[in-house]
Amino acid sequence: MRVKLAYGREGLWVDLPDRNVTVVEPRFAPGLPDEAGAIARALRQPIGSRPLRELVASNDTVAIVFSDLTRPTPNDRLLPPLLAELAAVPRERIVLINALGLHRVNTEDELRGMLGDAIVDNYRIIQHDAWDAEGLVSLGRTTYGREITVNRTYAEASVRILTGFIEPHFFAGFSGGPKAVVPGVAGGELVMDNHSARMLDHPNATWGVTEGNPLWEEMLEGALATQPTFLLNVTLNRDRAITGVYAGDLQAAHRVGKEAVRQTAMVTVEEPFDIVITSNSGYPLDLNLYQAVKGMSAAAQIVREDGAIIIAAECWDGIPAHGEYGNILRMADSPKALLELVRQPDFRMMDQWQAAIQARIQCQAEVYVKTGHLSDEEIESALLAPVERIEETLATLLARYGPEARICVLPEGPQTIPYIQRR
Repeated sequence: MRVKLAYGREGLWVDLPDRNVTVVEPRFAPGLPDEAGAIARALRQPIGSRPLRELVASNDTVAIVFSDLTRPTPNDRLLPPLLAELAAVPRERIVLINALGLHRVNTEDELRGMLGDAIVDNYRIIQHDAWDAEGLVSLGRTTYGREITVNRTYAEASVRILTGFIEPHFFAGFSGGPKAVVPGVAGGELVMDNHSARMLDHPNATWGVTEGNPLWEEMLEGALATQPTFLLNVTLNRDRAITGVYAGDLQAAHRVGKEAVRQTAMVTVEEPFDIVITSNSGYPLDLNLYQAVKGMSAAAQIVREDGAIIIAAECWDGIPAHGEYGNILRMADSPKALLELVRQPDFRMMDQWQAAIQARIQCQAEVYVKTGHLSDEEIESALLAPVERIEETLATLLARYGPEARICVLPEGPQTIPYIQRR
């Protein structure tokens, strides 16, 4: 059996046994035949809101939040119809804000690739800095007592529009919606607290759960404190074609969108597998090892205790060199020790959340990594096992688990969220 894993831009073919292999993929939804037209209709016939044109006047200042490089949001297809709907507003009164959260600043070439030359050349673009105190404004506190700080330019605009892409998320339940604000344009301290090990350890801080999920509920609190004017979210298929447009009121539109995603991406299986082979959904999601933890987490939902996960992620951006994720991993000599470290009440470092989730997965199963841009030494320094060829690693595991070992393949990685039916 040959299966193509989403890997980089081109994909990776893997030869697998012809028996005891289950392939789990999202239910395919065809792309919309007229994406721009569908977006325009959604803006004019929104969910739970008046049409966007009725909410904006020519003397308004408009802030549009867009997703950064780490997300596959089709900004170059999403923003032109949105900006066309805002034609009554002079361009100098519109600002586009890159929702970096705590991620690195995107380069000009990356922005042009994400947005297109016409937008970069004709609109003001700012990149959110979560640690710039002067660039933040306080809007009260969450029910956890944490200060809600957000990007000042966004907060002070008279019209605030959130854009994004809805997919299952490994600790926020689903992406899109309020995540454009928290963590997208939020202050660093709020993001650090929201993503703490204590919050991540809550049983509802997982794939496909929002209500009762403390991380998502605090994200929603933070977003609602900014009184967003309008939401524009889309869903995508494996070809990155837009399959649905969800626009209007933040809560109402996101609710409809996430339920649509639940129907296509959440897939039940009857029992855990011995070995799960996954990806991190290909470019741009598999840009680095940090992001690849999402693919590991998807596989962890259905791998048995003491089983094995093999993940293919291109990692052209490395571990990465920026942020603290790699440094945290090097602070422990085993996944168990790493998990104990990040769970300490006084532990507080950037990217602690990703290290915590990786450690938790590795306490459940071994994790092997196939990548074209990391050395074996770099992978081992991250407490993971390197893979030269997936077929060879699989043969070794089958020799250990026996010829009847059950294998599952998630070709699209976290675009599919499998779960054990009895759960």
